[in-house]
Amino acid sequence: MERKVSKFGNSLGLTMTEALKQVGLDLGDTVRIDVRESEGEIVIKKIQKVALPAGISADFLDTLAEVMSEYDETLKGLKDR
Repeated sequence: MERKVSKFGNSLGLTMTEALKQVGLDLGDTVRIDVRESEGEIVIKKIQKVALPAGISADFLDTLAEVMSEYDETLKGLKDR
């Protein structure tokens, strides 16, 4: 599939509806975009939605991620003890 880069307002973009459908992407889905400058590649991956177990809120997971990020080195040190 070959496409030309187009201008959309102040942004550059591509239309690739068929390619998105082929990998199961739909309006509102979240993707991860990895830029590989040295290879001249952009990789788009669909993020899989995970259902949270009962009693676990999204706020809890956000707080947990913040704590893990803040204390990353400390947690790594504890792992090796």
